[in-house]
Amino acid sequence: MKAIRVHAFGGPDVLRLEDVSDPVPGSGEVVIDVRAAGINPADTYMRNGTYAIVPPLPYTPGGDAGGVVAAVGPGVAEFSVGDRVFVGTALSFDLTGCYAEKVLRRASEVLPLPDGVSFAAAAAFGVSYTTAHYALFERGGARAGETVFIHGASGSVGTSAIQLARRAGLKVIGSAGTATGLALIAEEGAQLAVDHTRTGYLDEVRDFTGGAGPDLVLEMLANVNLAADMDLVAKYGRIIVIGNRGEITVNPRVAMMKELDIRGIALWNATPAQVKPMMQDIMAGVAEGALRPVIGREMPLADAAAGHVAVLAPGAHGKIVLVP
Repeated sequence: MKAIRVHAFGGPDVLRLEDVSDPVPGSGEVVIDVRAAGINPADTYMRNGTYAIVPPLPYTPGGDAGGVVAAVGPGVAEFSVGDRVFVGTALSFDLTGCYAEKVLRRASEVLPLPDGVSFAAAAAFGVSYTTAHYALFERGGARAGETVFIHGASGSVGTSAIQLARRAGLKVIGSAGTATGLALIAEEGAQLAVDHTRTGYLDEVRDFTGGAGPDLVLEMLANVNLAADMDLVAKYGRIIVIGNRGEITVNPRVAMMKELDIRGIALWNATPAQVKPMMQDIMAGVAEGALRPVIGREMPLADAAAGHVAVLAPGAHGKIVLVP
């Protein structure tokens, strides 16, 4: 089969399309024909060798995919060849293997894909929706009637968060840096969309909240925005750091005077006991039609390097997936 392989940590150019042996399922395992594999920012950090999880070399990136069961190992009764399924980082805490024509997983780490949900959409469940759910509810304590500001809302996690927040009865403000991104987050349900490339855009957020500030902020680029978030958020507010690419100087007195909670998240810190109800709620939202993954781009597997550039580029929107 064809697979993307990484033999040395480095830039996008280390991603190489190679021929490798097909995986063979052992006891309790299944092999899945990958129809779409999701690209996540964490994949790029892992490729650089700077992520908290450093895989042994060589490896195949990717923890999220939708596809069809190609083979089942001994002891697997819940799946049959031909079943539509998906796998995700939140299900297995394995961030490798999916940038390929086939991927091997334990049957316990695989879920059925509902009819009517595309394979590309399935690639968003394992990181994008679970990260947004974890940030909003498990770490952020979001409640109906509150206002959430999603600072960087046009990406896959951001659009997932908009849908989840609206479904839960929150008022939603989102920011983006392009006209396309602003249109997208408004279409997904944000009551206010602000351009974070414009001077004074945070004043629009303050005005929308009557000067009080949002109750909750989901922050996608904390090394740029955290100090501003602290000034913006309401008294007793919560700031959840989802993304960060460096250091920033903040004034802790702001956190003292407002009694703020500033919390980071890393999805792989969630326990299986936490992930199970999150995934159940997400799939319930899918069945209701309230949660609809936004697919920004579908790219050939051979273009994985370009995908790694695109997922970090300003103005990226929706999920970027690789199609073997």
